[in-house]
Amino acid sequence: MNSSRVDRLSSTPRIRFYGVQDLDKLPQLQKLSSADRKAMKAVAQVLPFRVNNYIIENLIDWDNIANDPIFRLTFPQAEMLAPENLDKVLWLLDNNASPEHMSEVVNSIRLSLNPHPAGQIEYNVPTLDGEPVAGIQHKYPETVLIFPSAGQTCHAYCTFCFRWPQFVGMDNMKFATRSSWRFQDYIRQHKEVTDVLITGGDPMVMKARHLSLYIEPLLEPGFEHIQTIRIGTKSVAYWPYRYTTDEDADDVLRLLEKVVIAGKHLAIMGHYDHWREIEPNVAKEAIGRIRSTGAQIRTQAPLMRRINDSPEVWQRMWQEQIRLGCIPYYIFIERDTGAKHYFEIPLVRAWEIFQEAIQKVSGLGRTVRGPVMSTLPGKVVIDGVAEIYGEKVFVLSFIQGRDPNWCKRPFFASYNPEATWLSGLTPAFGERHFFYENRLEEISLDKAHRSLESGEVRGAIALQALAPPDK
Repeated sequence: MNSSRVDRLSSTPRIRFYGVQDLDKLPQLQKLSSADRKAMKAVAQVLPFRVNNYIIENLIDWDNIANDPIFRLTFPQAEMLAPENLDKVLWLLDNNASPEHMSEVVNSIRLSLNPHPAGQIEYNVPTLDGEPVAGIQHKYPETVLIFPSAGQTCHAYCTFCFRWPQFVGMDNMKFATRSSWRFQDYIRQHKEVTDVLITGGDPMVMKARHLSLYIEPLLEPGFEHIQTIRIGTKSVAYWPYRYTTDEDADDVLRLLEKVVIAGKHLAIMGHYDHWREIEPNVAKEAIGRIRSTGAQIRTQAPLMRRINDSPEVWQRMWQEQIRLGCIPYYIFIERDTGAKHYFEIPLVRAWEIFQEAIQKVSGLGRTVRGPVMSTLPGKVVIDGVAEIYGEKVFVLSFIQGRDPNWCKRPFFASYNPEATWLSGLTPAFGERHFFYENRLEEISLDKAHRSLESGEVRGAIALQALAPPDK
């Protein structure tokens, strides 16, 4: 071990996690009233809460808690639950309810929050030899998502997270794979798959030796059709020491290099929600070390009220990312799950923010696509607002679709200034259906039929698959 590595490891920050049990202990939270802290505890019974020392010490302005975007991004807020649900949980806390009673009420609330939006269970779980392949999703022909069992947690939990069911202890709502050979067999047999996305949770919570179990087999004979390996992670923002001074940071970088040397394209899908997450020097150093391996960093985030709902935030974030060699990739609409009501903004305002921000960055920043909704039929982008034959409309198209033929075919929805999701839109020009809906219904019926044949789903799930598609 060389002396520079010894010096780095001797000063390595150690991650410390804080959860609901620490809300009364953290000195920074003493500025809040006891009632505010109790409300935070109530929300944290329903939605996952975890933060770490790096975020607390480096990313939050504790002199401006009420308006701090990273505080809202990581700490539960009372308004994240509907008032009636907040009151239920507060009553249980005040009356020292039994764990069983608390769990019953909390799980009922969770199930009302659309825990798996866009058909993730009913539509996306594939089968192999007539049996579902646990821990992977295959929504689009060329891309498979892998959920390693050891990666189903994060360095901290985002309050908006659309995969929050992964972290609340309800195993029937969790995606995870423990049988490496099974997902490998599935990918080996599906030559149309060119991209593998390792996701979670956050795969970068895993030790390098565990992460390699999912990556290195894809570099071997039999997987020549895999051209790109992606790793979805928030670690670049929430724990950049993963790439600088963690005990196996160098091992992680060597693993990334191995992918590039093998001739695969490696993309780190870096999740950044605000420019403040790139400000610390260690965050910049982490980006530099990742890029030194030959990997690219593509950045993405949802657009959220109270966090980044201004063009200035996105402009500044994209410009800094470009300067550091990152590639802006997606700006998403907050998905219809969890605390969506707290973060959502009208689609027209989302488009206005995107349009104003992107016109102020150079061509290198215009790689970003958005605003994008990840819906049941696919990824729908808001291309703009127009007036056609005297009717004001949203101009929409698919970036990805369950049927690839849908991609980049423009379609139109009647203008609705209040709509926050695709389900709030109706076809323009008096049309009864969007162009893709008949085909989506065919896909739904086919999936339901095959699921019933294999015994993959029964009862309610089968009925849900037969229900009218999400508009």
